[in-house]
Amino acid sequence: MLKLVGVGLVTAVVVGVVVGVVTWVVMRDVTQPPELRPLDWWENTVIYQIYPRSFKDSDGDGIGDLKGITQQLQHVANVGAGAIWLSPIFKSPMIDFGYDISDFYNIHEEYGTMEDFEDLIRTAQNLGLKVLLDYVPNHASTESEYFKNSEAREPGYENYFVWANPRPDPTGQNRLVPSNWVSQFGGSVWEWSEKRQQFYLHQFAVEQADFNFREQAVRDEMIKIMTFWIEKGADGFRVDAIPHLFETAPDANGIYPDERLSGNMFLTPDQIGYTTQEHIRDLPELYDVVYDWRKAVDDWKQANGSETKVLLAEAYSNIVNTMLYYGDERGRVGAHFPFNFDFITTLNAGSNARDFVYVILRWLTYMPKGNVANWVFGNHDQSRMPSRFRPNMVDGLNSLNMMLPGVAVTYQGEEIGMRDGYVSWNDTVDVAAINQGNEDNYLEYSRDPCRTPFHWDASMNAGFSTAARTWLPVAADYREINVEVQQNADRSHFKVYQVLTRLRREPALSHGQYHIEALSENTMVLVRYLSTYDTYVLVFNVGDSPDTVDLRDVTLLQEPMVVYTSSVHSTRVSGDNVSFGELNLAAGEAIVLRTPPRT
Repeated sequence: MLKLVGVGLVTAVVVGVVVGVVTWVVMRDVTQPPELRPLDWWENTVIYQIYPRSFKDSDGDGIGDLKGITQQLQHVANVGAGAIWLSPIFKSPMIDFGYDISDFYNIHEEYGTMEDFEDLIRTAQNLGLKVLLDYVPNHASTESEYFKNSEAREPGYENYFVWANPRPDPTGQNRLVPSNWVSQFGGSVWEWSEKRQQFYLHQFAVEQADFNFREQAVRDEMIKIMTFWIEKGADGFRVDAIPHLFETAPDANGIYPDERLSGNMFLTPDQIGYTTQEHIRDLPELYDVVYDWRKAVDDWKQANGSETKVLLAEAYSNIVNTMLYYGDERGRVGAHFPFNFDFITTLNAGSNARDFVYVILRWLTYMPKGNVANWVFGNHDQSRMPSRFRPNMVDGLNSLNMMLPGVAVTYQGEEIGMRDGYVSWNDTVDVAAINQGNEDNYLEYSRDPCRTPFHWDASMNAGFSTAARTWLPVAADYREINVEVQQNADRSHFKVYQVLTRLRREPALSHGQYHIEALSENTMVLVRYLSTYDTYVLVFNVGDSPDTVDLRDVTLLQEPMVVYTSSVHSTRVSGDNVSFGELNLAAGEAIVLRTPPRT
């Protein structure tokens, strides 16, 4: 990747190679500060994901709700986030805890009322917070009116979902499924409807029927739903499960193609991954739908003179497919960004510094020019950040998230280092674990451990609820890891996080350039700099043993170097001077340094 550093009067150009990536360093007149481009509200913000069932219970039923979120929005403002993203709050039978929506226009009763939502919007606006909603267009609950009408072949709804006849059986004795496609939750994607006498397709749970996006009425309805919530005050949407919007269409005889087998001998025919999934995800037609959605929200903004309404795409896919969500070669634009899951899907506790550098630079290299990057370290579907990596890496990982260019996404609890809670088989409620697992292996599939209730304090149920029993058990370590303890401590993950979110406002981070390299097998460095402004440097030992590196190897540094913040287990504290030479780092230790502008 070629990088041009700085703007203005150029007097010399020096070319160097760092970790296989070409960087251009331009010597220029640095006496005048560069002009800073005004940023749209979302371009450098921190998005804080809230899982409503687990954030705060206001009425003592053991389930988090909208009033509870509203009560605790000050916490989100205090940590320095600029927006919240709410996992689904719409009416649902809760088979998949809100990702099976039965009414896209109403609030689920366990979470509250439309009035509660409107109050949440007002409170967020007063705190300067944007509100993003989880939007689930791929499928609807089989209890929705959409599905009931389609199953009954009501006019206008006949083709709202993907329906198929049985595959012809040469023996005439069996009702064969239309293809060998496997659901994301295990088992066939096809389920028989006695009422309609056809199979319907479900990429997830049986109760989550897939919409037919080849039907224009479906596309129109999806935009109508988005517009409804924008007019209610939503500032945008995280769009769920987009890679699954389309499946390969049947041939002229109505026959669907079978998937090729993956060759994984450790899987059975009813497990995801047994087949290649070529026909059930990442079909090129899906991008046209995303581009249409972007046009719809941009048109609404233009017509109403409002601030930007953002679309964020959940797109677990390869890097090439993922980048298409930004837009295409014809100039059409799509999502404001697709979520970057590389820190979840590619890195773990065994990754070294070169792995980290490679993953970061890969995204920044592939991202189309002029777009905004983003960084995600955890969410409601994945093991929590300290559990996937190591607890002593929390501050370093949060530092990376906050100091890399673009948008930082935080899953609730990352600011205090919350870990996965233990959920027994008897307490398990996740449909993915129940469908695919048993008492011996359910934790391989369960998303419950990362969804356990938030830790507010050391009181009963971690201050989450007054109920005798919460919907998922509270993690056992809540007395040591909670907001109240960390607010009152001299040093804590919470306080480091606050310092980092304040740091994002510095021009070197909001508008500056970056330099990333591995100083050793275990230690990486990230430098953020902009002419005439202070430079900030993250040095992070991602390994499980101490390491020593030489800061003289980093070309963009100069003395004096002062500690801006550091890991809670570091011996260095804010204000300490660091010499321009060898630096010893404990396992997992991260140090953020401030240095004068490069001259």
